[in-house]
Amino acid sequence: MVAADRFEMAADPALAPPLTVAQLEQLAWQQNPTVAQAAERVRALRGKYQQAGLYPNPRVGYVGSEIGSGGRAGKQGIAVEQRIVTAGKLRWNRSVVAAEIGAAEHEWSMQRLRVGNDVRAAAYGVIAARQTVELSHQLFQVAEEVLVWAERLHGAGEVSRLDVLRARIEANQGRLAREQAQHALAAAWRGLAAVVGEPDLPPVPIVDPADVESAAGDWESARRRLLAESPELRRAEAELDRAEAAWGRACAGRVPDVELGGGVAYAFAANETIAQVGVAVPLQLFDRNQGNIRRAEAELAAARQELRRVELALQNRLAGEFRDYLNARETVKHYREAILPDASDALELVRRGYEQGELDYLELLGVQQTYFRTHLAYVEARRAARVRRVQIEGLLLGGGLAPPGG
Repeated sequence: MVAADRFEMAADPALAPPLTVAQLEQLAWQQNPTVAQAAERVRALRGKYQQAGLYPNPRVGYVGSEIGSGGRAGKQGIAVEQRIVTAGKLRWNRSVVAAEIGAAEHEWSMQRLRVGNDVRAAAYGVIAARQTVELSHQLFQVAEEVLVWAERLHGAGEVSRLDVLRARIEANQGRLAREQAQHALAAAWRGLAAVVGEPDLPPVPIVDPADVESAAGDWESARRRLLAESPELRRAEAELDRAEAAWGRACAGRVPDVELGGGVAYAFAANETIAQVGVAVPLQLFDRNQGNIRRAEAELAAARQELRRVELALQNRLAGEFRDYLNARETVKHYREAILPDASDALELVRRGYEQGELDYLELLGVQQTYFRTHLAYVEARRAARVRRVQIEGLLLGGGLAPPGG
C-alpha cells in the first residue's frame, strides 16, 4: 500500500504536467536503445559498402638473383605487382552491400514503428489501468456505504447479522481490488517507462486521446495500405535485390583476375640496368566458381519465395488483428450505448431500495457485482480496441525492446 500510494502521489497532476502519447513516442525514439542499434547497423554497412568497392593495393618488393656468383652482387632491384579485377566484380560487390543497406534502412524504419507502437499500446494500458483504479475506488466507496447502511439497518432490526457480515466481506474485497488496481497501474507505468528507454521516468498522467476509437477503415483499404507501406515487405524486396546482386557477383567470378608485374634491376656483372614484366592469368580448368553460382541461384529462388511468404503472412496477421479490432470496437459501442447506462441505473435503484429496506442484501450484491464487471469489461474492451488499432495503423509491428532484425 505504501508503494502504491507513493506512485499515486507522484502521478498527481499538481506535481507534474501530463504527457501526450506523441510526446512519449518522441522520447522513446530518442532513448530506446534498439532504434540507435538499427541506425548503427546502417552506418556500419555504409562503411562496408565503401570497403567493398576499393581496388586491391599494389605490392612492392625487393628482387635479387645470381647473388655471390663469381663473387659479384648479381642482379638486384625492385618489383611491383598489381591484381587487375575483371568482369566488374567490385561493382557487383557494392551492389550486394547496397541491397544490404536498403534492407537495414527498412529494418530501422521497422524498429521505429515497433517502438512507437509499443509506446502507444503501453500508454493506452496505463490509461486503462488508471481508469480501473478510479473505478475500484468508486466501488470501494459504494461497498463502505453499503456496510454503513447494513449496520444501521441491523441496529434497527430490519436486516440480519449475516447481511452485515456479507457487506463487510464485500467492503474488504473492494479494498483489496483497489490495492491490486494500484499495483497494476504501477506495473503498467514501469513497463511503459522501459519501452520509452527511461526506466526512472517519474509517473505522470497521460492525456487520453479523444479520437483513437474512430474507424480504422475497411478491410480492403487496410490491406492495400499494409502491402504498400509495410517495411517488412520492403525489407524482403531488398533481400531479393541482394540475392540478385550476389548471383551476378557469382557469375562474374567465372572470369579470372589478371596479375600484372614488373620491375627493374641492376646487373652488376654486366654493369647495366635491366627490366622485367610479367602477366599471370589462372586457367579455369577445375574451379570455375560453379559451386558458388549454384548456391547463389538457390538463394535467389529462396528470396523470391520469401517475398511471397512475407506478403501472405502480413495478410494473415492483418486478418486476425482486424477481426479482433472489429470485435473490441463493437463491444465498446454496445457497452457505452446500452449496457453501462442500464448497469448504472440498476445499481442506483437497488441502492435506494436497500437503504429504504425494500430489497435484501443479495439483490444489492448481485447488481453491484454486475456493475463492477460491466465497467471493467468496458475499460478492457476500450483498451483492446485502441491496441488493435495501433497494430493496424502501425503495420502490425511490435517488440520495441527486441534486438533489431531478431
